[in-house]
Amino acid sequence: MRLPFIAKGCRPWLLLALLTAPAAARAQENPPAPGKAVADSLRPFVENRSLAGAVVLVASKDKVLCLEAVGYADVEAQSLMGTNYLFWIASMNKPITAAALMLLVDEGKVKLDDPVEKYLPEFKGLWLAAERDKEHVLLKRPKRPVTVRDLLRHTSGMPFASALERPTLDALPLRVAAGSYALTPLQYEPGSKYQYSNAGINTAGRIIEVVSGMSYEDFMQKRLFDPLGMKDTTFWPSAEQLKRLAKAYRPNAKGDGLVETKIGQLTYPLSDRRRQPMPAGGLFSTAGDVGRFCQMVLGGGTFAGKRYLSEAAVKEMTSRQTGEGIRESYGLGWATGGGTFGHGGAFATNMTIDPKRGLVLVFLVQHAGFSKEGARSLGAFHRAAVEQFGNAARNAPAEVEKGPRTVSRTCP
Repeated sequence: MRLPFIAKGCRPWLLLALLTAPAAARAQENPPAPGKAVADSLRPFVENRSLAGAVVLVASKDKVLCLEAVGYADVEAQSLMGTNYLFWIASMNKPITAAALMLLVDEGKVKLDDPVEKYLPEFKGLWLAAERDKEHVLLKRPKRPVTVRDLLRHTSGMPFASALERPTLDALPLRVAAGSYALTPLQYEPGSKYQYSNAGINTAGRIIEVVSGMSYEDFMQKRLFDPLGMKDTTFWPSAEQLKRLAKAYRPNAKGDGLVETKIGQLTYPLSDRRRQPMPAGGLFSTAGDVGRFCQMVLGGGTFAGKRYLSEAAVKEMTSRQTGEGIRESYGLGWATGGGTFGHGGAFATNMTIDPKRGLVLVFLVQHAGFSKEGARSLGAFHRAAVEQFGNAARNAPAEVEKGPRTVSRTCP
């Protein structure tokens, strides 16, 4: 039976309990643990139609403390969000690529302060645009070469993307994409400025390929995804995974509702392997998978008793790497500052690690922009999570529930 998105005078989760007996039966068999669900902090945004749905996770370095889903994966069909649903995590891919490169740094195969041209000869003799207008570009040589460190901290001088990466960002093989960056003049002196650059992170992904002798996607799968148990993290969602892919939304023209949209940066169908893996933002994943990666980083490079990265590598990644005089605080693949580090994605996904409290906070939604109310949803989740789990050590993990309630939960 199809339910209205909001029924006047009646909560949608109450309607669901009354009208869908199987779901009610499952709720009785697996009643939620006592206490208020963290996802309850997001319910008002679902009710006022500024948020379609979300999956949130809270973890310590050793335990998943909370995994919940709220709202809808498909608003029109009234399909409820599930805790195992996939999302395009976009630029949250950047810290994952940085971690992969740091595996090679730990092995002594890459040095952060080496020039990129040591690994990619096509980057020898780069030009810098000294002057530019509509009719001409004046070129000169940069004062120093671009380094591997520059790629990961967005101080390379490279633009966001090359002219060849249109209309989508997933059309070029990494070898070709890196070649197009090498042919594009730098926009500023390396190291002198912060400018967010997909091109820089993609070039780091190409270095992984050259140094490891493996394709970027194979390296990621064999060295990170499989060992960490990130079973749903992929550049190409399978037919089964597409059934669990949350639909993307944007605010309608009036700002009082949502309109379904597509991921304009990627080529459809998303399962087509002719699409190229993009180190700067091509991954799809689940909250559980992202949480495992973040737990490894929070654990100083260890997870479930196994070391993946050295403590020194994690410290490099998660400490400020942008120099004096640069306003932006960025590490190697991670945004830093205020005692936390993390990264967001183009469709409003976010992962934040709070070392002082010992917490991982994962917030997965699929929104190309918010109305004013929806923009507050991430902050509401963070406040609720810190309030309930600020002392992470006192909480224990719980069994993951996959029932189709408006709020699925595994929290105390």
